[in-house]
Amino acid sequence: MLTPATPDFLATLRARLPEGRVREAEPRHLEEPRGRWAGQAAAVVAPGSTEEVAEVVRACAEARVGIVPYGGGTGLVGGQVSPDGPLPIVLSLERMTAIRDIWPEENVVIAEAGAVLAGIHAAAEAAGRLFPLSYGSEGTARIGGALAVNSGGINVLRYGNARDLCLGVEAVLPDGGILHGLRRLRKDNTGYDIRNLLIGSEGTLGVITAASLRLFPRPARTGTALFVLRDPAAGLSLLSRARDTVGEAVTAFELLSGTGLSFLDEAHTGLRQPFDPIPDWVALVELGLPGALDPEAELAALFEAAQAAGEVTDGLIAQSGPQRDDFWRLREAVPEANRVIGAIASHDLSLPLSEIPGFLDRCGAALAALGPVRVNAFGHLGDGNLHYNVFPPKGAPPRQFDELRETVSATVHDIVHGMGGSFSAEHGVGRLKVGDVVKYGDPVRVDLMRRIKRLLDPEGIMNPGAVLGAED
Repeated sequence: MLTPATPDFLATLRARLPEGRVREAEPRHLEEPRGRWAGQAAAVVAPGSTEEVAEVVRACAEARVGIVPYGGGTGLVGGQVSPDGPLPIVLSLERMTAIRDIWPEENVVIAEAGAVLAGIHAAAEAAGRLFPLSYGSEGTARIGGALAVNSGGINVLRYGNARDLCLGVEAVLPDGGILHGLRRLRKDNTGYDIRNLLIGSEGTLGVITAASLRLFPRPARTGTALFVLRDPAAGLSLLSRARDTVGEAVTAFELLSGTGLSFLDEAHTGLRQPFDPIPDWVALVELGLPGALDPEAELAALFEAAQAAGEVTDGLIAQSGPQRDDFWRLREAVPEANRVIGAIASHDLSLPLSEIPGFLDRCGAALAALGPVRVNAFGHLGDGNLHYNVFPPKGAPPRQFDELRETVSATVHDIVHGMGGSFSAEHGVGRLKVGDVVKYGDPVRVDLMRRIKRLLDPEGIMNPGAVLGAED
């Protein structure tokens, strides 16, 4: 049974840490981007080293005080806030931002968990390398949080999720022990894979304090295009055609819906529409090629073949870096436009690629039967990850549909599950989707997760309530 972090406990914690490490919680530590929950905390603790993190965890284990790990605060499933239960502390990794070392010839960098993704990108670029984990919040998201939820982003198609980019981790376990696992090896078959147990566990099994990360050569030439698709099925055919032509050089393949593009105007983003009229479906395609190949020529040939096959009807190929940036700005503005308009319910899901067209038709019809809603389905078509967001009619506030939210999400997730998909593709489970873990999860797998949690964290202090819910 957990106990609250009392003033006496905080005084003890202050005595065990350097001055200034324990302070009052700020509003940003108690909020999450979608405003679904308001968190609580007795204090924010910001250690400056792995040893200090271990000291904090040992103190909390001794007193049975809950710990809510906090990275950049950009998570979308409530994993970084604790709305109820005995008063915990928030453990912030904001001081631990160092790039400890980089080996360009090995394509490896070691970064502390508080390092912001954009900072790791800059360090890799300075060494002539690429760290490919990239998404809209990379200016504030921290690598520890990215690993905690095994985040994805726009480059998963070519480079994989956060898990695929990590060679080793240093972490503090629930008893305060330190796992020294910062390996730089591609091959290490020496027993259980503790690294991958911690990655994706959302801070419920320990606190990642540093990671050794894979780097890659920077593509010599990049090409980017927008293609108007006949329909999502044509998008899958286009993806297959592109990969048959240039193989793994397809860096990104994003799907944009006409609804999402129209939201850019409705939200007054000021961005110019690339096509008039706005098409129903558009693919954003990016190639990263060696210097001997011409990406614009490859994209032009791809368009011609796809047009002849009836897969695409129009297209634009970026002729400069600024135009390429403009194409990506459209994609990156869609989530912000969503926030301005206000969703009834948002979903981060994945499906087998061949099931996506059928899902879009089936789920759209099911939601239309519930009411006059609008759907913006967009995202990483290349790896099967869609952000499927449901909105009220134009001009109607989303709060009018609050009573419909649970029904909408249950409808979406039921269909996803029935088609062999997942209700959580890259955002994690957090607290938002705890019920879905039990509802849709394999019972044996859920039981194993609970047993691992009890074994490693018998007091239940690590991010209590996240992923598996509160202990009985």
